[in-house]
Formats: sequence, structure tokens, C-alpha cells
Amino acid sequence: MDLTAAESKATYEEIKKYVAEHYEGMKVSSLNIAQVKAKYGIIERENYNLPKSGDAKQPQCPKEKEDAIADALRFFRMI
Repeated sequence: MDLTAAESKATYEEIKKYVAEHYEGMKVSSLNIAQVKAKYGIIERENYNLPKSGDAKQPQCPKEKEDAIADALRFFRMI
């Protein structure tokens, strides 16, 4: 049975919960999730909260968190 588009999308809270349960309580931020989703081409809407300067620094998602989030995205069939 095929999933509808709505059924195949997990909320950020569902992704955070999955990562915490499967990766010994690891905490991931919404920024981490957004960065991983962007890396895999999952863009839900345009970001209107952009920095005013072009050289603004943004913390990058650590590799272990990126792998955990990617695993969650695979579990929810988003990638």
C-alpha cells in the first residue's frame, strides 16, 4: 500500500523523539534537522527568516547527529 504525502512526513518533534529513543538520549535541534533535510533536498517552504548579513555564521550539524537524523528520515520514508 502506498503512503500519501501527508503520511510520509514526520514532524520535527517526531524526528527528535525517534533520535532520542534510538541513539541513547541524543538531543538534536530543529536547526540540525533542517540542515540535514536541506542536504537531502527536502525543502518544504522558503525560509523567510534569513540573516541580514551575507557572512553570518551558523553552527553546522555534527556528523553523528547528521547520521542519526538521516536514519530517522529513512525510518519515516522521507528519503
